[in-house]
Amino acid sequence: MIGLDPQIPTCSRAGCPEPATWTIRWRNPRIHTGDRRKTWLACDAHVGYLRDFLAARDFPLEVAAGVVPDGASAEDRA
Repeated sequence: MIGLDPQIPTCSRAGCPEPATWTIRWRNPRIHTGDRRKTWLACDAHVGYLRDFLAARDFPLEVAAGVVPDGASAEDRA
């Protein structure tokens, strides 16, 4: 996960120091196999921007409220 402090996860948007409140899992199907996912974290202000950035490129993605640990899915939190 991209963030400055592993104790306090921060938004993955360049230059944003805000605490992360969303997890975005995505992959580029041209270079990632179906089981590989990249993880970005987002604050409330940037979740839409990051989601739209990935969706515009037709990357498969999953957005989950909260910071979901690597290896877990949004369903694992329920």
